[in-house]
Amino acid sequence: MPVSSKKSSEVQFLCSICLDVFTDPVSTPCGHNYCKNCITQHWDVNDVYTCPLCKEVFHSRPQLKVNTFIREMSDQFRREAQHEASSSSSEQQAAKPDVPCDVCTGTKLKALKSCLVCLASYCQTHLEPHQTRSGLKRHQLMEPVENLEDRMCRKHDKPLELFCRTDQTCVCMLCSVLDHKTHELVPLREEYEGKKAELGKTEAEIQLMIQKRRLKIQELKESMKISKDAADRETAEGVQVFTALIKSIQRGLDQLVEEIQDKQKTTEKQAEDFIKDLEQEISELMKRSSEVKQLSRSEDHLHLLQSFSSPKAAPPTKDWTEVRVRLPSYEGTLKRAVHQLEESLRTQMKKLLAEAEVKKVQQYAVDVTLDPDTAHPDLILSVDKKQVHDSDVRKNLKDNPERFSQCTGVLGCQSFSSGRFYFEVQVKGKSGWDLGVASESINRKGNVRLSPQDGFWTVWLRHGTEYKAIDNPPVRLHLQSVPKKVGVFVDHEGGLVSFYDVNTAALIFSFTGCCFTDKLHPFFSPGLNDGGENSAPLIICPVSHSV
Repeated sequence: MPVSSKKSSEVQFLCSICLDVFTDPVSTPCGHNYCKNCITQHWDVNDVYTCPLCKEVFHSRPQLKVNTFIREMSDQFRREAQHEASSSSSEQQAAKPDVPCDVCTGTKLKALKSCLVCLASYCQTHLEPHQTRSGLKRHQLMEPVENLEDRMCRKHDKPLELFCRTDQTCVCMLCSVLDHKTHELVPLREEYEGKKAELGKTEAEIQLMIQKRRLKIQELKESMKISKDAADRETAEGVQVFTALIKSIQRGLDQLVEEIQDKQKTTEKQAEDFIKDLEQEISELMKRSSEVKQLSRSEDHLHLLQSFSSPKAAPPTKDWTEVRVRLPSYEGTLKRAVHQLEESLRTQMKKLLAEAEVKKVQQYAVDVTLDPDTAHPDLILSVDKKQVHDSDVRKNLKDNPERFSQCTGVLGCQSFSSGRFYFEVQVKGKSGWDLGVASESINRKGNVRLSPQDGFWTVWLRHGTEYKAIDNPPVRLHLQSVPKKVGVFVDHEGGLVSFYDVNTAALIFSFTGCCFTDKLHPFFSPGLNDGGENSAPLIICPVSHSV
Protein backbone atom coordinates (compact mmCIF):
# COMPACT_ATOMS: atom_id res chain seq x y z
CA MET A 1 0.00 0.00 0.00
CA PRO A 2 1.39 3.45 -0.89
CA VAL A 3 2.36 5.63 2.03
CA SER A 4 -0.26 8.30 1.24
CA SER A 5 -3.02 5.65 1.02
CA LYS A 6 -1.79 4.08 4.24
CA LYS A 7 -1.99 7.45 6.01
CA SER A 8 -5.49 8.06 4.65
CA SER A 9 -6.67 4.74 6.09
CA GLU A 10 -4.97 5.49 9.39
CA VAL A 11 -7.04 8.68 9.64
CA GLN A 12 -10.10 6.44 9.85
CA PHE A 13 -8.89 5.27 13.27
CA LEU A 14 -9.12 8.73 14.82
CA CYS A 15 -11.99 9.58 17.11
CA SER A 16 -13.83 12.65 15.75
CA ILE A 17 -14.49 13.89 19.32
CA CYS A 18 -11.02 13.74 20.93
CA LEU A 19 -9.23 13.71 17.53
CA ASP A 20 -6.94 10.98 18.84
CA VAL A 21 -6.54 7.30 18.08
CA PHE A 22 -9.50 5.28 19.31
CA THR A 23 -9.47 3.98 22.85
CA ASP A 24 -12.07 1.23 23.43
CA PRO A 25 -13.84 2.04 20.13
CA VAL A 26 -17.64 1.52 19.99
CA SER A 27 -20.16 1.88 17.15
CA THR A 28 -23.40 3.79 17.16
CA PRO A 29 -26.54 2.48 15.41
CA CYS A 30 -25.79 4.85 12.50
CA GLY A 31 -22.45 3.11 11.95
CA HIS A 32 -20.03 5.76 13.23
CA ASN A 33 -17.24 4.96 15.68
CA TYR A 34 -16.07 6.82 18.78
CA CYS A 35 -14.06 6.23 21.90
CA LYS A 36 -16.41 4.70 24.45
CA ASN A 37 -15.52 7.34 27.02
CA CYS A 38 -15.87 10.20 24.50
CA ILE A 39 -19.39 9.30 23.26
CA THR A 40 -20.57 8.47 26.77
CA GLN A 41 -19.45 11.86 28.09
CA HIS A 42 -21.01 13.54 25.04
CA TRP A 43 -24.43 12.03 25.76
CA ASP A 44 -24.05 12.65 29.50
CA VAL A 45 -23.93 16.41 28.99
CA ASN A 46 -26.60 16.57 26.28
CA ASP A 47 -30.32 15.95 26.68
CA VAL A 48 -30.71 14.67 23.13
CA TYR A 49 -28.85 11.60 21.98
CA THR A 50 -27.43 12.44 18.59
CA CYS A 51 -24.52 11.26 16.47
CA PRO A 52 -21.82 14.01 16.51
CA LEU A 53 -20.97 13.30 12.84
CA CYS A 54 -24.25 12.68 10.99
CA LYS A 55 -26.54 14.33 13.61
CA GLU A 56 -28.93 11.40 13.60
CA VAL A 57 -31.25 11.58 16.65
CA PHE A 58 -31.83 8.55 18.79
CA HIS A 59 -35.05 8.50 20.83
CA SER A 60 -33.40 6.44 23.54
CA ARG A 61 -29.82 6.08 24.59
CA PRO A 62 -28.32 3.53 22.21
CA GLN A 63 -26.66 0.40 23.44
CA LEU A 64 -23.02 0.68 22.46
CA LYS A 65 -21.12 -2.32 21.19
CA VAL A 66 -17.37 -2.66 21.06
CA ASN A 67 -16.01 -2.65 17.48
CA THR A 68 -13.38 -5.34 17.77
CA PHE A 69 -11.95 -4.73 14.29
CA ILE A 70 -11.48 -1.02 14.89
CA ARG A 71 -10.02 -1.70 18.33
CA GLU A 72 -7.43 -4.12 16.94
CA MET A 73 -6.45 -1.75 14.14
CA SER A 74 -6.30 1.22 16.51
CA ASP A 75 -4.12 -0.69 18.97
CA GLN A 76 -1.83 -1.77 16.16
CA PHE A 77 -1.63 1.79 14.82
CA ARG A 78 -0.87 3.13 18.30
CA ARG A 79 1.88 0.58 18.83
CA GLU A 80 3.49 1.41 15.47
CA ALA A 81 3.30 5.13 16.18
CA GLN A 82 4.85 4.69 19.60
CA HIS A 83 7.56 2.43 18.17
CA GLU A 84 8.42 4.94 15.42
CA ALA A 85 8.47 7.81 17.88
CA SER A 86 10.71 5.94 20.31
CA SER A 87 12.96 4.56 17.56
CA SER A 88 13.46 7.95 15.95
CA SER A 89 14.80 9.39 19.19
CA SER A 90 16.66 6.38 20.58
CA GLU A 91 19.93 7.17 18.78
CA GLN A 92 19.82 10.83 19.74
CA GLN A 93 18.80 9.96 23.32
CA ALA A 94 22.02 8.04 23.91
CA ALA A 95 24.07 11.14 23.30
CA LYS A 96 21.83 13.46 25.35
CA PRO A 97 22.18 14.13 29.07
CA ASP A 98 19.67 12.67 31.55
CA VAL A 99 16.24 14.34 31.49
CA PRO A 100 15.01 15.23 35.02
CA CYS A 101 11.53 14.40 36.26
CA ASP A 102 9.23 17.44 36.06
CA VAL A 103 7.26 16.41 39.18
CA CYS A 104 10.04 15.70 41.63
CA THR A 105 10.73 18.38 44.20
CA GLY A 106 14.16 18.88 45.71
CA THR A 107 16.57 16.46 44.09
CA LYS A 108 15.05 15.56 40.73
CA LEU A 109 15.27 11.92 39.69
CA LYS A 110 16.02 10.76 36.17
CA ALA A 111 12.92 10.68 33.98
CA LEU A 112 11.91 7.30 32.60
CA LYS A 113 9.28 8.48 30.10
CA SER A 114 7.92 11.70 28.62
CA CYS A 115 4.20 12.19 27.93
CA LEU A 116 3.28 13.92 24.71
CA VAL A 117 -0.19 14.68 26.09
CA CYS A 118 0.87 16.12 29.45
CA LEU A 119 4.04 17.61 27.97
CA ALA A 120 5.93 16.43 31.03
CA SER A 121 8.63 13.90 31.89
CA TYR A 122 8.23 11.42 34.76
CA CYS A 123 10.49 9.28 36.89
CA GLN A 124 9.49 5.72 37.75
CA THR A 125 7.42 6.84 40.76
CA HIS A 126 5.54 9.66 39.04
CA LEU A 127 5.03 7.61 35.89
CA GLU A 128 2.87 5.09 37.75
CA PRO A 129 -0.48 6.97 37.22
CA HIS A 130 0.05 6.73 33.45
CA GLN A 131 0.47 2.99 33.83
CA THR A 132 -2.48 2.37 36.15
CA ARG A 133 -5.23 4.95 35.57
CA SER A 134 -7.46 4.29 32.59
CA GLY A 135 -7.72 7.95 31.63
CA LEU A 136 -3.93 8.31 31.49
CA LYS A 137 -3.18 4.97 29.92
CA ARG A 138 -4.08 6.24 26.50
CA HIS A 139 -1.58 9.08 26.72
CA GLN A 140 1.29 8.69 24.29
CA LEU A 141 4.55 7.97 26.10
CA MET A 142 8.04 8.12 24.66
CA GLU A 143 11.64 8.05 25.75
CA PRO A 144 12.41 11.07 27.94
CA VAL A 145 13.28 14.23 26.03
CA GLU A 146 13.59 17.91 26.82
CA ASN A 147 11.51 20.70 25.28
CA LEU A 148 8.42 18.58 24.77
CA GLU A 149 6.44 21.60 23.60
CA ASP A 150 8.60 21.66 20.45
CA ARG A 151 7.28 18.19 19.59
CA MET A 152 3.67 19.35 19.66
CA CYS A 153 1.68 20.96 16.87
CA ARG A 154 1.23 24.59 17.87
CA LYS A 155 -2.08 24.74 16.03
CA HIS A 156 -3.76 21.58 17.25
CA ASP A 157 -1.71 20.78 20.34
CA LYS A 158 -1.12 17.24 19.06
CA PRO A 159 2.16 15.31 18.73
CA LEU A 160 4.10 15.87 15.51
CA GLU A 161 4.07 12.36 14.08
CA LEU A 162 4.03 12.86 10.33
CA PHE A 163 6.12 14.72 7.75
CA CYS A 164 4.54 16.59 4.87
CA ARG A 165 6.81 16.25 1.87
CA THR A 166 4.73 18.73 -0.07
CA ASP A 167 5.31 21.55 2.44
CA GLN A 168 8.50 20.09 3.94
CA THR A 169 7.25 20.39 7.51
CA CYS A 170 6.32 18.19 10.48
CA VAL A 171 2.58 17.85 11.16
CA CYS A 172 0.23 16.15 13.58
CA MET A 173 -2.52 13.65 12.76
CA LEU A 174 -5.14 16.37 12.69
CA CYS A 175 -3.05 18.46 10.29
CA SER A 176 -2.97 15.46 7.96
CA VAL A 177 -6.78 15.40 7.89
CA LEU A 178 -7.39 19.13 7.72
CA ASP A 179 -4.59 21.32 6.33
CA HIS A 180 -2.56 18.66 4.50
CA LYS A 181 -5.30 16.36 3.28
CA THR A 182 -4.08 16.13 -0.32
CA HIS A 183 -0.38 16.31 0.47
CA GLU A 184 2.17 13.50 0.45
CA LEU A 185 2.57 12.43 4.07
CA VAL A 186 5.00 9.92 5.55
CA PRO A 187 5.87 8.88 9.10
CA LEU A 188 8.63 10.90 10.73
CA ARG A 189 10.71 7.73 10.91
CA GLU A 190 10.53 7.17 7.18
CA GLU A 191 11.50 10.75 6.37
CA TYR A 192 14.18 10.58 9.06
CA GLU A 193 15.72 7.51 7.44
CA GLY A 194 15.65 9.18 4.02
CA LYS A 195 17.19 12.40 5.28
CA LYS A 196 19.73 10.41 7.26
CA ALA A 197 20.69 8.50 4.11
CA GLU A 198 21.02 11.82 2.26
CA LEU A 199 23.18 13.20 5.07
CA GLY A 200 25.30 10.05 4.95
CA LYS A 201 25.76 10.50 1.21
CA THR A 202 26.52 14.19 1.69
CA GLU A 203 28.99 13.36 4.45
CA ALA A 204 30.68 10.81 2.19
CA GLU A 205 30.90 13.41 -0.58
CA ILE A 206 32.31 15.97 1.86
CA GLN A 207 34.87 13.46 3.15
CA LEU A 208 35.85 12.70 -0.44
CA MET A 209 36.24 16.42 -1.11
CA ILE A 210 38.30 16.77 2.07
CA GLN A 211 40.49 13.83 1.03
CA LYS A 212 40.99 15.30 -2.44
CA ARG A 213 41.97 18.62 -0.93
CA ARG A 214 44.34 16.95 1.50
CA LEU A 215 45.92 15.13 -1.41
CA LYS A 216 46.11 18.41 -3.28
CA ILE A 217 47.79 20.00 -0.23
CA GLN A 218 50.31 17.14 -0.20
CA GLU A 219 50.82 17.60 -3.92
CA LEU A 220 51.34 21.34 -3.48
CA LYS A 221 53.70 20.78 -0.55
CA GLU A 222 55.65 18.27 -2.62
CA SER A 223 55.73 20.75 -5.49
CA MET A 224 56.96 23.41 -3.06
CA LYS A 225 59.67 21.04 -1.83
CA ILE A 226 60.71 20.16 -5.38
CA SER A 227 60.69 23.86 -6.28
CA LYS A 228 62.70 24.75 -3.17
CA ASP A 229 65.21 21.97 -3.83
CA ALA A 230 65.54 23.14 -7.42
CA ALA A 231 65.88 26.76 -6.25
CA ASP A 232 68.52 25.75 -3.71
CA ARG A 233 70.44 23.81 -6.34
CA GLU A 234 70.16 26.64 -8.82
CA THR A 235 71.22 29.17 -6.18
CA ALA A 236 74.21 27.03 -5.20
CA GLU A 237 75.21 26.61 -8.83
CA GLY A 238 74.67 30.34 -9.44
CA VAL A 239 76.81 31.23 -6.44
CA GLN A 240 79.50 28.86 -7.65
CA VAL A 241 79.42 30.24 -11.20
CA PHE A 242 79.34 33.88 -10.20
CA THR A 243 81.97 33.37 -7.51
CA ALA A 244 84.25 31.90 -10.14
CA LEU A 245 83.47 34.79 -12.49
CA ILE A 246 84.09 37.32 -9.72
CA LYS A 247 87.44 35.66 -9.04
CA SER A 248 88.26 35.92 -12.74
CA ILE A 249 87.32 39.59 -12.75
CA GLN A 250 89.43 40.15 -9.64
CA ARG A 251 92.35 38.37 -11.30
CA GLY A 252 91.90 40.56 -14.38
CA LEU A 253 91.83 43.67 -12.19
CA ASP A 254 94.92 42.52 -10.27
CA GLN A 255 96.77 41.90 -13.56
CA LEU A 256 95.76 45.34 -14.85
CA VAL A 257 96.91 47.07 -11.65
CA GLU A 258 100.12 45.02 -11.64
CA GLU A 259 100.90 45.96 -15.25
CA ILE A 260 100.32 49.66 -14.56
CA GLN A 261 102.35 49.52 -11.36
CA ASP A 262 105.22 47.73 -13.15
CA LYS A 263 105.34 50.49 -15.76
CA GLN A 264 105.20 53.14 -13.05
CA LYS A 265 107.98 51.43 -11.09
CA THR A 266 110.17 51.28 -14.22
CA THR A 267 109.63 54.99 -14.78
CA GLU A 268 110.35 55.80 -11.16
CA LYS A 269 113.56 53.71 -11.26
CA GLN A 270 114.78 55.55 -14.33
CA ALA A 271 114.01 58.95 -12.80
CA GLU A 272 115.64 57.96 -9.49
CA ASP A 273 118.82 56.87 -11.33
CA PHE A 274 118.98 60.23 -13.15
CA ILE A 275 118.43 62.10 -9.91
CA LYS A 276 121.17 60.11 -8.20
CA ASP A 277 123.63 60.92 -10.98
CA LEU A 278 122.66 64.59 -10.89
CA GLU A 279 122.99 64.76 -7.12
CA GLN A 280 126.46 63.17 -7.41
CA GLU A 281 127.54 65.75 -9.97
CA ILE A 282 126.10 68.56 -7.86
CA SER A 283 128.10 67.30 -4.87
CA GLU A 284 131.33 67.27 -6.90
CA LEU A 285 130.61 70.69 -8.35
CA MET A 286 129.87 72.17 -4.93
CA LYS A 287 133.18 70.81 -3.67
CA ARG A 288 135.02 72.37 -6.59
CA SER A 289 133.14 75.64 -6.04
CA SER A 290 134.29 75.75 -2.41
CA GLU A 291 137.93 75.28 -3.46
CA VAL A 292 137.66 78.05 -6.02
CA LYS A 293 136.11 80.45 -3.52
CA GLN A 294 138.85 79.73 -0.96
CA LEU A 295 141.59 80.36 -3.51
CA SER A 296 139.96 83.58 -4.67
CA ARG A 297 140.06 84.96 -1.16
CA SER A 298 143.86 84.38 -0.77
CA GLU A 299 146.05 87.56 -0.48
CA ASP A 300 149.24 85.62 -1.04
CA HIS A 301 150.12 86.59 -4.58
CA LEU A 302 152.64 83.82 -5.08
CA HIS A 303 150.35 81.11 -3.71
CA LEU A 304 147.32 82.19 -5.80
CA LEU A 305 149.42 82.30 -8.96
CA GLN A 306 151.03 78.95 -8.30
CA SER A 307 147.67 77.32 -7.45
CA PHE A 308 145.79 78.91 -10.35
CA SER A 309 148.50 77.94 -12.85
CA SER A 310 147.93 74.29 -11.95
CA PRO A 311 144.26 73.98 -10.90
CA LYS A 312 142.70 70.57 -10.29
CA ALA A 313 140.84 69.10 -13.20
CA ALA A 314 137.10 69.82 -13.13
CA PRO A 315 135.00 66.80 -12.23
CA PRO A 316 133.46 64.97 -15.17
CA THR A 317 129.89 66.04 -15.93
CA LYS A 318 127.16 64.98 -18.34
CA ASP A 319 125.24 67.15 -20.71
CA TRP A 320 121.73 66.88 -19.28
CA THR A 321 120.10 69.10 -21.89
CA GLU A 322 118.45 66.27 -23.82
CA VAL A 323 118.03 63.88 -20.95
CA ARG A 324 114.30 62.99 -20.39
CA VAL A 325 112.42 60.42 -18.34
CA ARG A 326 110.59 58.06 -20.71
CA LEU A 327 106.97 58.33 -19.52
CA PRO A 328 105.07 55.04 -19.90
CA SER A 329 102.12 54.88 -22.27
CA TYR A 330 98.89 53.52 -20.76
CA GLU A 331 96.85 53.98 -23.89
CA GLY A 332 94.90 50.82 -24.69
CA THR A 333 95.95 49.09 -21.47
CA LEU A 334 92.46 49.10 -19.99
CA LYS A 335 90.86 48.20 -23.29
CA ARG A 336 93.23 45.26 -23.80
CA ALA A 337 92.65 44.11 -20.21
CA VAL A 338 88.85 44.28 -20.62
CA HIS A 339 89.04 42.41 -23.93
CA GLN A 340 91.19 39.68 -22.39
CA LEU A 341 88.76 39.52 -19.46
CA GLU A 342 85.82 39.18 -21.83
CA GLU A 343 87.50 36.32 -23.63
CA SER A 344 88.42 34.67 -20.34
CA LEU A 345 84.91 35.13 -18.91
CA ARG A 346 83.31 33.84 -22.09
CA THR A 347 85.42 30.71 -22.01
CA GLN A 348 84.94 30.24 -18.30
CA MET A 349 81.19 30.87 -18.44
CA LYS A 350 80.84 28.32 -21.19
CA LYS A 351 82.78 25.81 -19.12
CA LEU A 352 80.92 26.60 -15.88
CA LEU A 353 77.49 26.47 -17.53
CA ALA A 354 78.42 23.18 -19.17
CA GLU A 355 79.49 21.79 -15.80
CA ALA A 356 76.24 23.03 -14.22
CA GLU A 357 74.26 21.39 -17.02
CA VAL A 358 76.06 18.07 -16.50
CA LYS A 359 75.43 18.30 -12.75
CA LYS A 360 71.73 18.81 -13.44
CA VAL A 361 71.42 15.75 -15.64
CA GLN A 362 73.57 13.67 -13.26
CA GLN A 363 70.83 13.91 -10.64
CA TYR A 364 68.79 11.57 -12.87
CA ALA A 365 71.46 8.88 -12.75
CA VAL A 366 70.17 5.29 -12.86
CA ASP A 367 71.86 1.95 -12.29
CA VAL A 368 72.27 0.22 -15.64
CA THR A 369 73.37 -3.38 -16.27
CA LEU A 370 73.86 -5.29 -19.51
CA ASP A 371 71.28 -7.82 -20.65
CA PRO A 372 73.11 -11.02 -21.77
CA ASP A 373 69.97 -12.29 -23.56
CA THR A 374 70.33 -9.44 -26.07
CA ALA A 375 74.13 -9.58 -26.55
CA HIS A 376 75.59 -10.50 -29.95
CA PRO A 377 77.40 -13.89 -29.77
CA ASP A 378 80.82 -12.21 -30.30
CA LEU A 379 80.48 -10.05 -27.19
CA ILE A 380 81.95 -10.86 -23.79
CA LEU A 381 80.14 -9.49 -20.73
CA SER A 382 81.72 -9.16 -17.30
CA VAL A 383 80.30 -11.08 -14.35
CA ASP A 384 78.79 -7.90 -12.87
CA LYS A 385 77.27 -7.06 -16.30
CA LYS A 386 78.96 -3.65 -16.28
CA GLN A 387 81.59 -4.23 -19.03
CA VAL A 388 81.46 -5.48 -22.61
CA HIS A 389 84.07 -6.05 -25.31
CA ASP A 390 84.29 -7.86 -28.64
CA SER A 391 86.16 -11.19 -28.67
CA ASP A 392 86.38 -11.75 -32.45
CA VAL A 393 85.22 -15.30 -31.62
CA ARG A 394 81.56 -16.18 -32.05
CA LYS A 395 80.14 -18.22 -29.21
CA ASN A 396 77.70 -21.01 -29.96
CA LEU A 397 74.64 -19.56 -28.26
CA LYS A 398 71.01 -20.46 -28.61
CA ASP A 399 69.32 -17.85 -30.73
CA ASN A 400 66.35 -16.01 -29.32
CA PRO A 401 64.16 -13.15 -30.58
CA GLU A 402 65.85 -10.66 -28.23
CA ARG A 403 69.47 -11.29 -29.35
CA PHE A 404 71.28 -9.19 -31.97
CA SER A 405 72.37 -11.48 -34.81
CA GLN A 406 74.67 -9.21 -36.87
CA CYS A 407 74.92 -5.89 -35.04
CA THR A 408 77.55 -6.31 -32.32
CA GLY A 409 75.36 -4.65 -29.75
CA VAL A 410 73.77 -5.30 -26.38
CA LEU A 411 70.88 -3.59 -24.56
CA GLY A 412 70.59 -2.60 -20.94
CA CYS A 413 68.34 -4.70 -18.72
CA GLN A 414 66.49 -1.60 -17.56
CA SER A 415 63.72 0.01 -19.62
CA PHE A 416 62.19 3.47 -19.29
CA SER A 417 58.79 4.58 -20.55
CA SER A 418 58.62 8.02 -18.90
CA GLY A 419 60.60 10.61 -16.97
CA ARG A 420 64.33 11.28 -17.24
CA PHE A 421 67.38 9.05 -16.85
CA TYR A 422 71.16 9.33 -17.19
CA PHE A 423 74.12 6.95 -17.27
CA GLU A 424 77.87 7.18 -17.95
CA VAL A 425 80.15 4.90 -19.96
CA GLN A 426 83.95 4.83 -20.02
CA VAL A 427 85.26 4.78 -23.62
CA LYS A 428 88.95 5.35 -22.80
CA GLY A 429 91.45 3.51 -25.03
CA LYS A 430 88.95 2.61 -27.75
CA SER A 431 89.10 3.40 -31.46
CA GLY A 432 85.45 2.57 -32.13
CA TRP A 433 82.15 2.37 -30.23
CA ASP A 434 78.41 3.08 -30.45
CA LEU A 435 76.39 4.49 -27.53
CA GLY A 436 72.84 5.68 -27.00
CA VAL A 437 69.33 4.36 -26.48
CA ALA A 438 67.04 2.11 -28.47
CA SER A 439 63.33 1.31 -28.54
CA GLU A 440 62.31 -2.04 -27.15
CA SER A 441 60.64 -2.96 -30.46
CA ILE A 442 63.77 -2.49 -32.64
CA ASN A 443 64.79 -5.03 -35.24
CA ARG A 444 67.58 -7.20 -33.82
CA LYS A 445 68.10 -9.57 -36.72
CA GLY A 446 70.13 -9.08 -39.88
CA ASN A 447 71.53 -5.73 -40.93
CA VAL A 448 70.41 -3.11 -38.39
CA ARG A 449 70.38 0.61 -39.24
CA LEU A 450 71.18 2.77 -36.21
CA SER A 451 68.87 5.68 -37.02
CA PRO A 452 66.01 7.41 -35.18
CA GLN A 453 63.62 6.16 -37.87
CA ASP A 454 64.61 2.61 -36.87
CA GLY A 455 64.38 3.26 -33.13
CA PHE A 456 68.03 4.14 -32.37
CA TRP A 457 69.44 7.43 -31.05
CA THR A 458 73.20 6.96 -31.00
CA VAL A 459 76.62 8.59 -31.35
CA TRP A 460 79.59 6.60 -32.64
CA LEU A 461 83.38 6.69 -33.03
CA ARG A 462 85.25 5.17 -36.00
CA HIS A 463 89.00 4.91 -36.71
CA GLY A 464 89.85 6.65 -33.43
CA THR A 465 89.07 10.18 -34.70
CA GLU A 466 85.80 10.14 -36.66
CA TYR A 467 82.81 11.03 -34.46
CA LYS A 468 79.26 11.06 -35.82
CA ALA A 469 75.71 11.46 -34.53
CA ILE A 470 73.65 8.91 -36.44
CA ASP A 471 70.81 11.18 -37.49
CA ASN A 472 69.15 11.38 -40.87
CA PRO A 473 71.53 12.37 -42.45
CA PRO A 474 74.45 11.60 -40.05
CA VAL A 475 76.11 14.63 -38.45
CA ARG A 476 79.92 14.76 -38.32
CA LEU A 477 81.09 15.96 -34.91
CA HIS A 478 84.15 18.13 -34.31
CA LEU A 479 85.19 17.66 -30.70
CA GLN A 480 87.73 19.83 -28.89
CA SER A 481 89.09 16.84 -27.00
CA VAL A 482 88.88 13.05 -27.07
CA PRO A 483 86.19 11.90 -24.60
CA LYS A 484 87.28 9.37 -21.99
CA LYS A 485 83.85 9.05 -20.43
CA VAL A 486 80.50 9.72 -22.16
CA GLY A 487 77.27 10.61 -20.36
CA VAL A 488 73.90 9.81 -21.94
CA PHE A 489 70.79 11.74 -20.82
CA VAL A 490 67.18 11.13 -21.90
CA ASP A 491 64.13 13.28 -21.24
CA HIS A 492 61.27 11.03 -22.34
CA GLU A 493 58.49 13.62 -22.23
CA GLY A 494 60.79 16.35 -23.60
CA GLY A 495 61.81 14.21 -26.59
CA LEU A 496 65.53 14.77 -25.88
CA VAL A 497 68.62 12.54 -26.04
CA SER A 498 71.91 14.28 -25.16
CA PHE A 499 75.53 13.09 -25.03
CA TYR A 500 78.21 14.71 -22.85
CA ASP A 501 81.98 14.53 -22.50
CA VAL A 502 81.92 13.98 -18.72
CA ASN A 503 85.52 15.05 -18.06
CA THR A 504 85.24 18.41 -19.86
CA ALA A 505 81.47 18.83 -19.30
CA ALA A 506 81.14 19.59 -23.01
CA LEU A 507 77.94 18.79 -24.91
CA ILE A 508 78.76 16.34 -27.69
CA PHE A 509 75.35 16.24 -29.43
CA SER A 510 71.61 16.37 -28.76
CA PHE A 511 68.72 14.70 -30.60
CA THR A 512 65.73 17.02 -30.14
CA GLY A 513 62.04 16.70 -30.97
CA CYS A 514 62.18 12.93 -30.60
CA CYS A 515 58.93 10.97 -30.49
CA PHE A 516 59.22 7.94 -28.21
CA THR A 517 56.33 5.51 -28.68
CA ASP A 518 57.91 2.56 -26.87
CA LYS A 519 60.04 1.72 -23.87
CA LEU A 520 63.68 2.81 -24.18
CA HIS A 521 66.73 0.69 -23.32
CA PRO A 522 70.37 1.85 -23.05
CA PHE A 523 72.30 0.62 -26.11
CA PHE A 524 76.00 -0.35 -26.21
CA SER A 525 78.28 -1.54 -29.00
CA PRO A 526 82.02 -1.86 -28.19
CA GLY A 527 82.88 -2.09 -31.90
CA LEU A 528 84.92 -4.83 -33.57
CA ASN A 529 88.05 -6.04 -31.80
CA ASP A 530 90.12 -5.03 -34.84
CA GLY A 531 92.99 -7.38 -34.07
CA GLY A 532 93.35 -6.07 -30.55
CA GLU A 533 93.41 -2.39 -31.55
CA ASN A 534 89.93 -1.92 -30.11
CA SER A 535 89.94 -4.59 -27.40
CA ALA A 536 89.30 -2.20 -24.47
CA PRO A 537 85.84 -2.70 -22.98
CA LEU A 538 82.99 -0.27 -22.67
CA ILE A 539 82.50 0.18 -18.91
CA ILE A 540 79.27 1.40 -17.28
CA CYS A 541 80.53 3.68 -14.51
CA PRO A 542 78.90 4.89 -11.32
CA VAL A 543 78.07 8.59 -11.50
CA SER A 544 80.42 10.47 -9.18
CA HIS A 545 78.90 14.00 -9.48
CA SER A 546 82.50 15.28 -9.45
CA VAL A 547 82.28 17.47 -12.53
